Amino acid sequence: MALWEWQGKDTVKSTFPPYSSNLLSSSVLLCRATKEGPADQLGLNGRRRIDGGGASQRWDLPVLQTTQNFWIISCALTSKPDFFPPSLSLAAQKWMYGGLDTNVFLQYMAWITYPIVLITFSAGFTQILAPQAVGSGIPEMKTILRGVVLKEYLTLKTFVAKVIGLTCALGSGMPLGKEGPFVHIASMCAALLSKFLSVFGGIYENESRNIEMLAAACAVGVGCCFAAPIGGVLFSIEVTSTFFAVRNYWRGFFAATFSAFIFRVLAVWNKDEETITALFKTRFRLDFPFDLQELPAFAVIGIASGFGGALFVYFNRKIVQFMRKQKTINRFLMKKRLLFPALVTFLIATLTFPPGFGQFMAGQLTQKETLVTLFDNRTWAKQGLAEEFEFGGVSEAWKHPRANVFVTLVVFILMKFWMSALATTIPVPCGAFMPVFVIGAAFGRLMGESMAAWFPDGIHTDSNIYRIVPGGYAVVGAAALSGAVTHTVSTAVIVFELTGQISHILPVMIAVILANAVAQSLQPSLYDSIIRIKKLPYLPELGWGHQEKYNVRVEDIMVRDVRYITLNCRYRDLQDALHSTKMKSLALVESAESMILLGSVDRTQIGSLLHDQLSYVRRRQFMQEKTRLEHRDAEKSQENKEPHHVPDTGVRFQVTGVMEWEERQLDQLVNFNNCKIDPAPFQLVERTSLHKTHTIFSLLGVDHAYVTSIGRLIGMVSLKEVSRACVWCAGMGPGLSESGVLPSDIVEAGSHDEEHPEEPVPDSGVWLQANGSSLRR
Repeated sequence: MALWEWQGKDTVKSTFPPYSSNLLSSSVLLCRATKEGPADQLGLNGRRRIDGGGASQRWDLPVLQTTQNFWIISCALTSKPDFFPPSLSLAAQKWMYGGLDTNVFLQYMAWITYPIVLITFSAGFTQILAPQAVGSGIPEMKTILRGVVLKEYLTLKTFVAKVIGLTCALGSGMPLGKEGPFVHIASMCAALLSKFLSVFGGIYENESRNIEMLAAACAVGVGCCFAAPIGGVLFSIEVTSTFFAVRNYWRGFFAATFSAFIFRVLAVWNKDEETITALFKTRFRLDFPFDLQELPAFAVIGIASGFGGALFVYFNRKIVQFMRKQKTINRFLMKKRLLFPALVTFLIATLTFPPGFGQFMAGQLTQKETLVTLFDNRTWAKQGLAEEFEFGGVSEAWKHPRANVFVTLVVFILMKFWMSALATTIPVPCGAFMPVFVIGAAFGRLMGESMAAWFPDGIHTDSNIYRIVPGGYAVVGAAALSGAVTHTVSTAVIVFELTGQISHILPVMIAVILANAVAQSLQPSLYDSIIRIKKLPYLPELGWGHQEKYNVRVEDIMVRDVRYITLNCRYRDLQDALHSTKMKSLALVESAESMILLGSVDRTQIGSLLHDQLSYVRRRQFMQEKTRLEHRDAEKSQENKEPHHVPDTGVRFQVTGVMEWEERQLDQLVNFNNCKIDPAPFQLVERTSLHKTHTIFSLLGVDHAYVTSIGRLIGMVSLKEVSRACVWCAGMGPGLSESGVLPSDIVEAGSHDEEHPEEPVPDSGVWLQANGSSLRR
């Protein structure tokens, strides 16, 4: 992941350049300001006035809705770019492996060389073209939807790198997922379509509409991944939003439905399916799918999955932290960027080699084939004897002459658990949902086979005998573990749409809820964990039972040294403000003595004021007037026959005159009549609790607020200060003072200068770093 440069507080490093009093630099900068600083952008929270500015923003509702519908359909049609290449790549690997069955050594070389080549190519191609394409994508989209702009993250070259890199990564056969990358790909489709199609210019330029389009794109990414439109919408809401606008609900369902439809139609056109059907269709008994006496076993699956999901998140984070703390290894891997992915791929491919250790864990099966066999409604063993079941097709991979299915499933779960946690740290486009889903299905299958062994004749109910269906347990386990890792309940809906059956709806819901309850009390979700590792500016949740959050006040965490401008300031003060701070907007107060807050002025508006005051037109008028006066004085001198020194028209004297004129212009009082001022910037009183501040920031999506006392500006609190206070509250010990005042080191840390922000740490794999990218709000 790129090395983001977060500029701290509520600010971003503005593209508007500081002004100089030099003639040449002033001309260049004024031209750049006209290009880069749109005058219609205004607002404390990035709001825009749609009724002002250019004609592209004058939208009436019917036109806007029509373009939205067209964009949603287009995004749905273009969000499934890598469906066929990975499956063909996996088939090619099996063909190479099967064609060398006469020589085990050649089989081994083909088995490990194929994924190593694909993974190293994916890592190298992504690193060269767009390092922002590395990783999942959901943590970054969660940050973007919060209002933070990740530079170069939704560009065309990132899209190309993501698609090609993901195709190679999935085709390698490594335990990697695709759900997170698909969310990123769909979001890039939305951003690129909105940007390059002229009909979408108004939506792209309007920030609030753009966020709504990205929210619908996230639903498309999940929906087309599993052909699960309903679960995709719900899952995208759970993992990317704290508060969700209901008006975007239909857009998500509309786009996700089209994406799932196109996905399954492509399967029919490719002769993979006879008709549109569920991706992993099951055939469980409908009249009596499970007995009430089995519910405790399903509850055990949920509780165990909760612990397993928390352990997976913890293990994944510890791998990253361990590699970063080893400075020697980290520096070596930074020089040899392709070595780490090659070593990890070599290790996993060696352990999954079918004639080797892979024979004890169904190593030759792909993730899709593994799920098909785990969801099988037939029982593999009775009382641990695998020979009583006639394996056929891909199910043969679970049969071993010297081990029963219980040993095979246990080895599969343990090995895939750490392999998946390690593989997701490779610096390639990949996700973790699908590997966790498969591990959960294997654990559920293990529980189901154990129940079938303990009750070989089934459970007796009212003189009726209903046999245990281990495939149903696999469905429950898949939903529970994936829900525990992601802290979502919508995985239950995704499972129903994947299998095409809701016969196990009650066990699935019980297991998923219990798994979430356990996992949320132990660890953050996988996506929140990645956000913390990368130090992205996202507001963490306040945990349960932290009563101290009501004692901490805004005045305890606010920044007291606030940059501001006064109503009677001069243009030179505006220039100094642009030079001294990178804040996106500045507070406007009545005077330095009263400090009455009147509003806020956007940085681009301040630049426009300076542009108008030092514009080329006014400078040219000054030079023309000066030249006219000098010529008139010369003519009068000739008429009076008085010696008169002819003015030197050299460049040096012209520049000197212009500089003197600029100095006089900068000393004039600022005229705010033509400046767009936000008269009601978001404000908090100094006694507002941290809990209420957190709720307001999360609900409204604000990135900073001014702190006032009886209308007087006394400080400012931004997303960074609130986030730091929330993290501190979550780790509070018994040493908190009764007043709730934060320790001095926390307060001092919150009073930093925005010129020296905290530097986020990249997480594109364990060691990958990239330069040349920045994060701006």
